[in-house]
Amino acid sequence: MTRSENTHSILIGYLLWIFGFMGAHRFYFGKPVTGTIWFFTLGLLFIGWIIDLLLIPGMNSQADRRFLAGPKDYNVSWILLTFLGLLGIHRFYLGKWLTGLIWLLTGGLFLLGYLYDYWTLNEQIDDVNGKLR
Repeated sequence: MTRSENTHSILIGYLLWIFGFMGAHRFYFGKPVTGTIWFFTLGLLFIGWIIDLLLIPGMNSQADRRFLAGPKDYNVSWILLTFLGLLGIHRFYLGKWLTGLIWLLTGGLFLLGYLYDYWTLNEQIDDVNGKLR
């Protein structure tokens, strides 16, 4: 189980940075605490959001070392969560059919599930990839 494979993408990081004032790119790179701070403070009143333009390459390197590559792609999962999360598509992609259906019927558990999945999606993908290897 090598953790040096490329699991995250700088391009996806910058795409999520566009929504970074909500912390999306920080959650993507496995930084849920600062992601939550960005979520509730609009990226530290947009100042931290702008500074992150320079920090994304380093966050990408850290994420590549930290998370397990495998059949389920981090980039696909995060794009599905960010843009289709209300429909639970990211959960269906990970093979979590029951919770995907719950998300579909409840709008992402009434939006509270979004923050939960932002906190835990990298670990969920890691678990699925570990089981599929």
